[in-house]
Amino acid sequence: MMIMAGRQQNPRIVMVRYGELFLKSDPVKYHFIGILLRNIRRALEAAGHSCTFESPRGRIFVAGKKPEEIAAIISRVFGIVDVSICTRVDSTPEALRDAAVSLALSRLHPPCRFAVRAKRQSKTGMNSQQLGEYVGSAIYDAIPGLSVDLSDPEYELFVEVRDCGGLVYDARIPAPGGLPWGSQGKVLGLLSSGIDSPVASWLAMKRGCEVSHLHMDGGRWAGGDVRETAIENHRRLSLWCPGADLQMIIADTEPFYDRMQELRIPARLRCVLCKRFMLRAAGSLCGREGARAILTGENLGQVASQTLANLAVISDATPVPVLRPLITYDKVETVTLARKIGTFVEKQGDLACRAVPRMPATAATSLAVKECETTLGIDELLDTVLSRVRYVTARNGKIL
Repeated sequence: MMIMAGRQQNPRIVMVRYGELFLKSDPVKYHFIGILLRNIRRALEAAGHSCTFESPRGRIFVAGKKPEEIAAIISRVFGIVDVSICTRVDSTPEALRDAAVSLALSRLHPPCRFAVRAKRQSKTGMNSQQLGEYVGSAIYDAIPGLSVDLSDPEYELFVEVRDCGGLVYDARIPAPGGLPWGSQGKVLGLLSSGIDSPVASWLAMKRGCEVSHLHMDGGRWAGGDVRETAIENHRRLSLWCPGADLQMIIADTEPFYDRMQELRIPARLRCVLCKRFMLRAAGSLCGREGARAILTGENLGQVASQTLANLAVISDATPVPVLRPLITYDKVETVTLARKIGTFVEKQGDLACRAVPRMPATAATSLAVKECETTLGIDELLDTVLSRVRYVTARNGKIL
């Protein structure tokens, strides 16, 4: 598939590589590439960049005035494996050699171990090994004191011969990979002030889900920094879908906690009842929001409500599928990923839940929980809570 809008004369372009899209059947692949191009365009336009695009087999090329800024923006787009800023030349060995030597002269200083990695799309002329040796010899002669090390180089230079021309580059900027954002439909994610739920949201986004968020605001039953920290998590996650609006629903759940207190619901069941109420609310909102599943940051065995027995009872609260991307993660893995994606905060403030009992049930029964919900008048409570929601929109790291 080729999409062009007039090739620019500037030989420095951004080359985009995608991963598993290449494994799809042609109709699915072209559909996903179309979504990926839409997301790239939207991200660049939001940052004020006017660019042209080409999508030859296996690559996307983006040309614009500031390739470094363009590459940095594109490297945060889901569905992309990595990004390189390339010098684009004719596909002749001589043109590739001259461009490679020019780039190496600006970057390499002896003593340094270097390697040239060559690839050819066509089968005519020099093979990849011969091309690599040809370019590497020219660099070696141009910069005395270098040494060739193909196993453990300090500097790598890449040359590619493709149907659309020759490319020379020396860096591959990692991107998140996965599938294009929005290619798998919409999900509604329960977003809290904690570490886990933002990471779960990011993982679902990486797998192509368009995520909206639901925050259950506990009011006086929650710590003083909970609501604003949840909004901050929402804001930070909007940086990973640049150019798109990220929606968040905030529901006032203080009446739910008040009712549990007034009716003296057994304290040990509060956590399971709370989680079920959250899923009920999310399930009811899915239809309104066009979401096909609920997303949570729940783990297995991390806290009392996350035992296998309790998760089974909690999941029974809604017929909507519940996705739990972190189900097998340990806390260190989750924190590491939170740091990587920018949602981890060292000083977290007052994020307490004032409704958590001292000894929560680890194996609540469905019968006991449903009896409590009948006592609470759960359907009426749900209607009350869902009639008191407000929306928060984030875009490009800003709350609108």
